Amino acid sequence: MIYLDLHTHTVVSGHAYSTLNENIAAAREHGLTIYGVSDHTPKMPGSTHLFYFRNLHVVPEFVQGIRVLKGAELNVLDVEGHVDLDESTLKMLDYAIASLHVPCFGTEHTEAENTQAMINAVQNPYVKILGHPDDSRYPIDQEAVVLACKATHTLVEVNNSSMNPKSSRVGGRENILGMLRYCKQHGVPVLFGSDAHYCDAIGRFQRCEEVCAAAEFPASLIVNSNPELIFEYFNLKVE
Repeated sequence: MIYLDLHTHTVVSGHAYSTLNENIAAAREHGLTIYGVSDHTPKMPGSTHLFYFRNLHVVPEFVQGIRVLKGAELNVLDVEGHVDLDESTLKMLDYAIASLHVPCFGTEHTEAENTQAMINAVQNPYVKILGHPDDSRYPIDQEAVVLACKATHTLVEVNNSSMNPKSSRVGGRENILGMLRYCKQHGVPVLFGSDAHYCDAIGRFQRCEEVCAAAEFPASLIVNSNPELIFEYFNLKVE
C-alpha cells in the first residue's frame, strides 16, 4: 500500500501544469492519505519568488481529507552545497528536497565535485530528501552519498520520472539500481517520488516499484508504505 507522494509540482514551478487543489484532488483519487507540494525554488528559471514558500502556511493541514505537507525542491547551487532558500524560509516549511538541476548547477563538474555537492547539501538540517541522485550527467560515488544520507537522516529518492523514457535525465534506472544496492546494504530508507508535473502522475510509482523489485529491496525501507517514518524523519506531529 502506498500512502504518500512528496515530490510534486504545481503551475508555480513554471513548467508544470496543475494547480495545488487539482494535485490534492488527484492524490485523494489515487488513494493517498498524505500529499506534499514541493515546487521549484527561485533559481530555477520560470519559478516563483521566495514569498510563495514563506506564505505556504496559509494552506490548511488537511484539505479534502488529505494531510498536506508544505515543502520545496531546492536547487543545489555549488560544490559547497548552498541552496536557494534562506534558513528563515526553510524553517517555515515541513521539509525540503535538495536536487542537482542543469540550469542551476551545470554539468561541468567532476565526479568528486558532484559527490561533494550532494554530501554537503544533505548536511543542511532542513534537507530531508535527496532528490533524483540518478542522472549520468552527474556521476557520483554512490556509496559515499548513501552513507552521507544515513549519517544525516536524509531519505534517498527513487524518482519515477527519472525512469521515464522521455526524461531529460540519463541512465535513471541503472543508476538508481546502484543506489538501491547501497541503501539495502547500509539500511538506508528510500522514498518514492513521482516528480509529478501534471496531476495525473501523482501517486504513480510503477517504475519505482519495478526497480525495487529488481533490486530485491526490502519493503520495510520504503517510506511510502510506512508513513509513520515521515513524521519521525521530519519531526512532525502525526496530527
